[in-house]
Amino acid sequence: MRSIWNGSISFGLVTIPVKTYSATDRTSSVSFVRIHEKDGAQVHYRKICELDGEEVPNEEVGKGYQPPGDETVVPITDDDLSQLPMPTAKTLSILSFVDPAEIDPLQMDKAYYLGPNGATAAKPYTLLREALEHHRKVAVGKVAMRGRESLAMLRAYDRAIVMHTLLWPDQIRSATGVAPDDVELRENELTLAETLMDSLGELDPAELHDDYREAVEELVAAKVEGEEPAAPAASGSSGAQVIDLTAALEKSVRAAQGGGDPGTRAGSASVTSLRGRKPAKKKAEAGPRTSGRSGTPAQQAAKKTSSGSATAKKAPGKRTAAAAKTSGGRTKAASPAKKTGTSTRASAAGAATKKASKGTAKKATGGKAGRKTG
Repeated sequence: MRSIWNGSISFGLVTIPVKTYSATDRTSSVSFVRIHEKDGAQVHYRKICELDGEEVPNEEVGKGYQPPGDETVVPITDDDLSQLPMPTAKTLSILSFVDPAEIDPLQMDKAYYLGPNGATAAKPYTLLREALEHHRKVAVGKVAMRGRESLAMLRAYDRAIVMHTLLWPDQIRSATGVAPDDVELRENELTLAETLMDSLGELDPAELHDDYREAVEELVAAKVEGEEPAAPAASGSSGAQVIDLTAALEKSVRAAQGGGDPGTRAGSASVTSLRGRKPAKKKAEAGPRTSGRSGTPAQQAAKKTSSGSATAKKAPGKRTAAAAKTSGGRTKAASPAKKTGTSTRASAAGAATKKASKGTAKKATGGKAGRKTG
């Protein structure tokens, strides 16, 4: 990487020569050029003088300052700027070491890697990095880069020191008028929202990619090949107005936990309208519903027990009603899995089976006797 600024870090009596490198790359983002729609030729920007209407070459373009609310433009030369007192022009002066939570992310502007400039800077550079990491602090100071002074924050990152230029406090706009007025939230809604936050899991940076850039690249490739661009996939969201917030949260939680059907996934979760629903019966001290089951665990266990008892009561009746199968005068024994009920009912079923067997045997004997007589 090519360094874009050379200077030093200064705190106390320690001076660390450093080189500055850009830590981010925005060239991979989608950018378009302006063209003339009639012939497809690219449109360029030209620097035109407002007085004579002539194009101004780059070597004749200078700096000027226009005070707020004034139409006067004051010419400023590089010599004028070089004579200004700016001790941070080549030195990043650390003012304090603070907790990272004290820096509002709104103030963060651009990020740069700082590397040691020379062999003698390696040890103090490593000492500062280790102190920042071990003490869990960040350094806040001032630095002048590219003709302007900025606040800067230093932090340890991946065995290096990262510098974030910060906006000045008066550059942060107030949020007055952005947030809604006081809104009443129920406790179960907040609980469901926190449950959804926990169920979404951790974020894997390796899975993050720019879907829009990939779609643009596919569109351009199709146009170059003379093919018709593929139609975009239909969006899963219905765009319905949010009516029942609790129902939406419950569906989102089930989809995130993998318990919902494909139609209730997080990407296509919708809100069911309350119109046409029957009013739910009020339950005393009913808590927030986080699943499709109702009642407490004890009530659910009681339901399972009663259901099992009902099944057990029906089983003997089915055995008694079914005809016993015989083969050669022998009765087939019932499988152990079908033996249910109390011992008394089992005895009664056995007696009924024996009577059925005797009756079958008598009919068979009577039939043989009738044939011999005839």
